[in-house]
Amino acid sequence: MEAIDPAYSATTLLLIAAAAVAVLLFLIIKVKLHAFVALVLVSLLTALAAGIPAGDVASAMSFGFSNTIGSVALLVGFGVMIGRLLELTGGAQVLADTLIGRFGEKRAPLALGVAALLFGFPIFFDAGLVVFLPIIMTVARRYGGSLLLYALPAAGAFAAMHAMVPPHPGPVAAAEALDASIGVTLLVGAPIAILSWYVGAYLVSQVLGRRVQVDVPEALFGRINGGREELVAPAEAGAGGAGHVGGQATTTSRTAPSFATVLGLLLLPFVLISFNTVLKTLVSAGVLKEGTTWAEYLMLLGNTSVALLITVIVAMLVLGLRDHSMADLSTIFDNAVGPICSIILITGAGGMFGGVLRLSGIGSALSDSLSGLGMSLIVQAFIISTVLRVAQGSATVALTTTAGLISAATAEADLNNFQLTLLVIAIAAGATVLSHVNDSGFWLVSRFFGMDVKTTLKTWTVMETTLGLTAFLLSLTLWVLV
Repeated sequence: MEAIDPAYSATTLLLIAAAAVAVLLFLIIKVKLHAFVALVLVSLLTALAAGIPAGDVASAMSFGFSNTIGSVALLVGFGVMIGRLLELTGGAQVLADTLIGRFGEKRAPLALGVAALLFGFPIFFDAGLVVFLPIIMTVARRYGGSLLLYALPAAGAFAAMHAMVPPHPGPVAAAEALDASIGVTLLVGAPIAILSWYVGAYLVSQVLGRRVQVDVPEALFGRINGGREELVAPAEAGAGGAGHVGGQATTTSRTAPSFATVLGLLLLPFVLISFNTVLKTLVSAGVLKEGTTWAEYLMLLGNTSVALLITVIVAMLVLGLRDHSMADLSTIFDNAVGPICSIILITGAGGMFGGVLRLSGIGSALSDSLSGLGMSLIVQAFIISTVLRVAQGSATVALTTTAGLISAATAEADLNNFQLTLLVIAIAAGATVLSHVNDSGFWLVSRFFGMDVKTTLKTWTVMETTLGLTAFLLSLTLWVLV
């Protein structure tokens, strides 16, 4: 669905967006209205207030909702199945023990963050977070303290890699729009992303985790016996007693899977997804001809939903069927996916709200008014990207739109590849900051980590902002020194 011509000036549309966010926060935090209901209601009111014709309002609302939920539902559903099997078989505990053994107990959050940086190279933010959830929860349960100490470093690592490093779509699209070298963007973007993560995400998360206590939620992955000799089915996992599968009590003696098995299972979706991202990058760069048959099949396997489906099947074969029948696994999956319905609906509604803001013309109106700012090109790129990110929620839209807006000025400036890459990083930094209620990722983090809106704003939003600001300051410093 295409954006509708703005019915009001940029200033009016910005005020409407600000009022919509304020009303949404009031309904959720003060009135205690369920987030899904509040998001749908505010999306409806915002569409009408922004001048979207009444006949198009329903389509505008379903546009953002269907686009978001279409990818999130499959991803989260398959991801929680994989996570549940890793939890119940002790696989998450094996991986956690190995990581902590290498890094040490005091550096457990650092271990999770470093692992997420490595896995985050080929995989998108939301997919990586879903697959890492059981490991995060297991480490947090074992060592205690706020969940944020362990969750934010990993989530921040996936966010940094997704925003700044090819072959992720945002930086690739921005690099193409500015005619920057994707290779140079990778070589420069990766170290900036890592340093930005350490300063703006890891160090900040340790401060936030010590100030804000967030308990490990039991809804997604029930408490288990630390991967020891009992396999507890999900229906009774939270109670710590004998499990029940299909209505019958079961206590299955078994040994936990090996580290190699667990690591291989986790690497499988990352390897498959890398087929998609890397091959698309090669096609975009002209190295590989578009429509090549073998590449098309590999890209299909690398589709996130297909890759996670394959991983679920493999996990059933190598983990679940060792001790259970297929009927038992179906019951385990039923119990696992039930609690995530709310997460999927709220995330989809967050996408609905962001979609309405985009279709109302707020983004294009802001772009027109900001593109002529008289300031340094790199500062202008960061500000435009930040404003677009805050206004409509999508980091990818902010990245691609900002790159298109400044492409003409960039061409006239006759910049070298290194400077063009710094512009891409600055745009990515602006598209990272201030994740809030119109960002579907905000709701994904909020619900996965069991945080209310106020706590998510005080933690996730703050960390995303420090991450983006750190990346911008690094790119600005290099820009001045060049």
